Amino acid sequence: MVISSSTETSLSSVLLHIYKTLYTTFGSQRWWPGDTPFEIMIGAILTQNTNWRNVSTAIDNIKREGLMDPKRLLKQQRIIPDLIRPTGYYKVKSKRLVAFLEYFVKRYNGEIKTMKKKKTVALRNELLSIPGIGPETADSILLYAAARSVFVIDAYTRRIFSRHHIVEYHQQYDEIRRLFELNLPRSVQLYNEYHALLVRLGKEYCKKNEPLCAHCPLHNIF
Repeated sequence: MVISSSTETSLSSVLLHIYKTLYTTFGSQRWWPGDTPFEIMIGAILTQNTNWRNVSTAIDNIKREGLMDPKRLLKQQRIIPDLIRPTGYYKVKSKRLVAFLEYFVKRYNGEIKTMKKKKTVALRNELLSIPGIGPETADSILLYAAARSVFVIDAYTRRIFSRHHIVEYHQQYDEIRRLFELNLPRSVQLYNEYHALLVRLGKEYCKKNEPLCAHCPLHNIF
């Protein structure tokens, strides 16, 4: 089924139908896990190129040292590589994390309330200017930590919707993001749940290799 982005009513109906089908199948995912917005931001940075189990271990390491605080963690940046080693690429990720911490502390005194006063577009541009933070990570921070209605596009989203011929897999990130935002209600709760449900679908059914199409909740949905 090929749907042009110009057919807004049809596309809106399809996207909502997919969401309702996934929600009925899986229920609420309660994602993103994290006790505080800061912890969520850390998780969004560390989850690049690894699974959540490894990120969770790294976050536990940071908590165990009493460093789940932007200022304290920045002061102890020399031990960050050891703390986040389970996530892989820990040297690169340490530099990215330190760059984020410097930005967060210097510009917002490490306070999410102050950060939230910034308008979404300006805040997104700031995040994207930090070395190592790309659109997916920036939008994850915006949606899950700053509660902004920004739709997160990841590999699961690309895979699922390209297989249903709604987007092209290698389509520009912002083109796919706008497609969702223009054809869904602007809702933080909806975007949060939708993204989490797509991750669940991608992990269990719409796998990269040997997808379980015959058993997929979206099989013959159209």
